Amino acid sequence: MTEEPTFDASAPITGKGRMDTAWGSDSADQATVAKPKAKTGQVFEQVYVPWEGTLNPRWMRNWAIFRHHVLGIIRKGHRPWGVPTKLVLIFVLIASMTDVALTLLFAVIGEPSLYELWGVGRNNLYAHVLGFFPRNMLFYPLVAALLVGGVISEDRSNGTSALYFSRPINRFDYVGMKFLAVATIQSLIIIGTLFLYYFADILSMGRGWAWILDTFPMFLTTVFCALLLIITYTSIGLALSSVSRGKFFPGIALLAVLLGTKTLAAIVEGLFDRSILYLLSPYDSLAHVGQALIGTNVMYNHPWIWSLVSVIAINAVSLYVLSVRVSSMEVTRE
Repeated sequence: MTEEPTFDASAPITGKGRMDTAWGSDSADQATVAKPKAKTGQVFEQVYVPWEGTLNPRWMRNWAIFRHHVLGIIRKGHRPWGVPTKLVLIFVLIASMTDVALTLLFAVIGEPSLYELWGVGRNNLYAHVLGFFPRNMLFYPLVAALLVGGVISEDRSNGTSALYFSRPINRFDYVGMKFLAVATIQSLIIIGTLFLYYFADILSMGRGWAWILDTFPMFLTTVFCALLLIITYTSIGLALSSVSRGKFFPGIALLAVLLGTKTLAAIVEGLFDRSILYLLSPYDSLAHVGQALIGTNVMYNHPWIWSLVSVIAINAVSLYVLSVRVSSMEVTRE
């Protein structure tokens, strides 16, 4: 018979034990070795108690997602936007205020002819938001491409969606706050500079109530066109981000969609003198709607209602793709 191992309750737990007896094929082959000197382990009782605290309200959880993206532009501890992205945003913000600076300059100089070129009017309000060069050729599409690059695709590839959906956050709030964050940053640049442009004219020229009442409806129409532009660019960008797992494809694809369709439609119009293909171009459809609503010169041959239907269809398809892709995201890394 072999001796039973003994344990010392006061000995420290080292995680190691020693064999007491080696057994062979026969009882005569037994070899006794050193006895264990320490206790080899201890069983702990684990009891899981459900958390019975109070969850933060829904608006606070949504605010956490929203500020994570927006405040990352200017503060640490939120989404780490890259230095090139921040520099581009600053450059576009300053470049979008060129008409503000020129309006103030010519108002101070007192040159009426030059002021008429840059002062508030139908053509200038339209150009501030929907002008193709340089705003919708270089500035606004580039900003949208940089913002939507990894907003959703990185959550899919890095498994960050597990942090969202393991909490009491539904997918509608997730998409809504991502959409609102990207749209807000664009609004600060597009609509923010539009407000500065309009009120700079009022202050520098000392406009009266008659002038304000005459131009304010036109200004509100321009704001509506700017919102339509921001919503469309954001919808397309987030849809592309949701079908990708990298941050480069969505941005490049957005630029290709906006500028590629514009170029293709322009080539077809030049060859066949038909503008109907512009319905496939998000920018041209927005520009056509803006020209009709603001009252500036219309540059397209087909009815502007067709362009409005095209804008609605583009947003509907983009939002549908976005919703389908987000609904397929799991709470684990894909």
